[in-house]
Amino acid sequence: MDLVPRPGTGSPAASGTASAAADLILTAQQVQLGNIQTQVVGAGGAESTVGAEASGNEPTAPGFAQNPPPAVLTGTVTPDANRTTSVSSRVAGRIDRLYVRQTGQVLRRGAPLFSVYSEELQTLQKEYLLARAQSREPGGEGSYARFAEATAQKLRLLGVTAGQLRALVKRGRPEALLTYYSPQTGTVQALNVVQGQYVAEGSPLLTLTDLSRVWVEAQAYPAELARLPVGTAVRVQVPGTADTRPGRVVFLSPERTGSGPVTLARIEVANPDGRLQPGSAANVLLPASPAPATPAPAGGAGRPGTSVAQGPVLVPQQSIIHDGGRSYVWLQTGPRQFRRARVTTSAASANAVPVTAGVRPGDRVVTSGAFLLQSEFTLRQGPGTEMSGMVM
Repeated sequence: MDLVPRPGTGSPAASGTASAAADLILTAQQVQLGNIQTQVVGAGGAESTVGAEASGNEPTAPGFAQNPPPAVLTGTVTPDANRTTSVSSRVAGRIDRLYVRQTGQVLRRGAPLFSVYSEELQTLQKEYLLARAQSREPGGEGSYARFAEATAQKLRLLGVTAGQLRALVKRGRPEALLTYYSPQTGTVQALNVVQGQYVAEGSPLLTLTDLSRVWVEAQAYPAELARLPVGTAVRVQVPGTADTRPGRVVFLSPERTGSGPVTLARIEVANPDGRLQPGSAANVLLPASPAPATPAPAGGAGRPGTSVAQGPVLVPQQSIIHDGGRSYVWLQTGPRQFRRARVTTSAASANAVPVTAGVRPGDRVVTSGAFLLQSEFTLRQGPGTEMSGMVM
């Protein structure tokens, strides 16, 4: 990625010229391609604005609050388990005809799935026809009628529909093959049988999933969970597109994932067009929370929009760049404008680093793309230039 150096102000004596000249200025396209993301930090904590528009947001003015852009969680699209149905064999027999031959096939409710030959079904059909015939004989209205109804109930439990029973009575003879139909509209996710295969009772044959509504499962850190109670409305974006669609948090895992501090969040999303495909990536845009007003420093000292730090400033781990024995972060100083700042750090936690010098509350630090900026800075300044581009 080619970065554009900012020209000097023209006056060597002008205040801030050296720092401004060391800034890197990117185009909006470069910010997008480099996935440059920023976050506003504060004393003792960070106000999460991961995925902020580094392309155009000015630093917060003194004494004013700024509503940060929504945070972004990366998730994976999964089928809604509540809309998934497993179709198994109700009887032991041979699959003589298989109407579904591949996964990914979309079926309507009532579409034929397979036809099976079963000795058990043959026997029950004969018993049902015989019981019905005997129930019409003189004196058979009682016991034979009850037996015919009991046999019909067995056939229903084995998957025979009311229409198939009526057709059986009208035909007057057993049907060699009984056809089973799709219980719902959905996509074939798994197919575990081939035509001509003998199956046992209860054998799983195929899995159907209705993808008109899916889940997006994302991993959230503890600081983000406060913005994700169950029922929270969020937006879901398909990577590579600008369109978003509404979603709702329906589940937060009571357990953490692996040994890290992340928790699984499940978002339910309508998918009428089928663009959210299981296994694909999706971005979850959290609702933005208003940032508190940043008081202006006494006497106007310090950088605009910041105040004197009260204790260390917590900066995300990924923002810190170690170069030799020094540590740096990249600050956003203007629209698509970035400056390297040397910092002093103390003992880090799992996902944050306390910075005791070099960053002030209200500064916007780069959380994604910092190494890309560092590489371009090194190429432009040269590896031997240690003091250029530092803000102390």
